[in-house]
Amino acid sequence: MTAFFIGDVAIDEYYTADRWPGRADKGMVQELPAEIGGSIANAAVVHAALGGATQFISLLNESPLSQRLIADLAENGVGTDHMLSDPSLAESRNLIFLVDGEHIVLTVEMGEPPMWLKPETLASLRQPGFLYTTLYRVRRLHTQTESGVLKQADLLADIRSHGRRTIFDLDVGGCTPEDMPYLTGAAVVIFNQVGFRAAFGHDDLSLITGWMREHRIERVVRTLAADGAESSDGENHLQVAGYPVSVVDVTGAGDTFGGALTWCLARNQSFAEALDFAVAAASRSVTIHGPRGGKASVDDVLRWRSERR
Repeated sequence: MTAFFIGDVAIDEYYTADRWPGRADKGMVQELPAEIGGSIANAAVVHAALGGATQFISLLNESPLSQRLIADLAENGVGTDHMLSDPSLAESRNLIFLVDGEHIVLTVEMGEPPMWLKPETLASLRQPGFLYTTLYRVRRLHTQTESGVLKQADLLADIRSHGRRTIFDLDVGGCTPEDMPYLTGAAVVIFNQVGFRAAFGHDDLSLITGWMREHRIERVVRTLAADGAESSDGENHLQVAGYPVSVVDVTGAGDTFGGALTWCLARNQSFAEALDFAVAAASRSVTIHGPRGGKASVDDVLRWRSERR
């Protein structure tokens, strides 16, 4: 089964700083080599490196940079057959500042133009498998069918009815009641600690079982940075500890977690096994510089994990 990843791909411009300046302040930064990244693209690359059949969809302009981004995905084993273009868009760029072991990401605003999926893309999405995406992207999805325009939450409901299971990466943004038509029926919703608190106002996974039941969400995952991750299906709670590592760059750690988790679930691993493998993959990724630090074979991750147990 092919997993689809719908989201961003961008050139990541890296800088380091001794501190993050405050308002009306100044600071000096050191420029590092730029690298190709983008949150959902990173997850797709991780999934492909583990051996998963992978397709990526994004909306880019038609510049040489965009062609470079697409070519890089293909070189990493990620299918780009369903990519979309709009020549009016800005270049896809992120500015990443590494400060005190953390990262601050500034993304160039590209607007929210609709993403019109091709008929053959809809046909492919109407096949069993996983879709890994974000709220920002699914709000923009449209397609033309024989019976009219199918879009946004209705489009998601359509592909879910054909066996496509959705995994949402909500990262730091969390969600609001207005987002629930998109999240309803999701296989997995992933928050980090910031996003979970933004959504619910607390840090207790056990308090959202009613919310999960109401919206038919199979699993919620809360990543815990260096402390690993926890998950709930509304009845059972799982927690996997992190690994003590020397952090080089946390950029892409959450993406590595999501791509690895998707790969495990597509192979019908238990959620406990999938969570454990994803935490190991993400922990390994922060020891390597760059947004694609999580790119690894299955043997790479298993070997790294076994050496630290």
